[in-house]
Amino acid sequence: MFRKPFGQKQNRINHWIKAPEVRVVDERGEQLGVLTITDALNLARDRGLDLVEVTDKAVPPVCKIIDFGKFQYQKEKKAKEISKTHKVEVKNIRLSFNIAKHDIEMKAAQAQKFMAKGDRVRAEIVLRGREKAFGHMAKQKLEEFKTFIKIPTIVDQPIVREPRGFYMLLSKGKKEKETND
Repeated sequence: MFRKPFGQKQNRINHWIKAPEVRVVDERGEQLGVLTITDALNLARDRGLDLVEVTDKAVPPVCKIIDFGKFQYQKEKKAKEISKTHKVEVKNIRLSFNIAKHDIEMKAAQAQKFMAKGDRVRAEIVLRGREKAFGHMAKQKLEEFKTFIKIPTIVDQPIVREPRGFYMLLSKGKKEKETND
């Protein structure tokens, strides 16, 4: 007949439904009440459709009168919509201590693209050797980086010192409503 993909629950249809009584929903979504399995199968057959067990957890199980191909299509469409949701990631942008202004602008533009997609940005500046003595200048570079980002941002984590340098976390903010004074 048909095989189920591994790991997915298969819905029972027509004579494969084992319950003696089922709660029936018709093709328009209206409740028809609790019917015996033979009455439900006859009703579905009269309409030229299938009786599909939607859930077996309820007592009695819920079945729907629908074309099985259409039911599978709707189920796959819902699964695709769920899988399309964007997973928020933290993207790293690494700045060096002696970075030029133009390079900061380029990195800020890259961060802006990440935030436009909905990701968070971790901007970090790595200090090596004697550069560690100039922490205040490294903080200024991160503040300067933040000013080059054109879209509204939220500072999720302000500038934090770590053994190798400094970092901060940024995410996309909501557009502020303009008020007319």
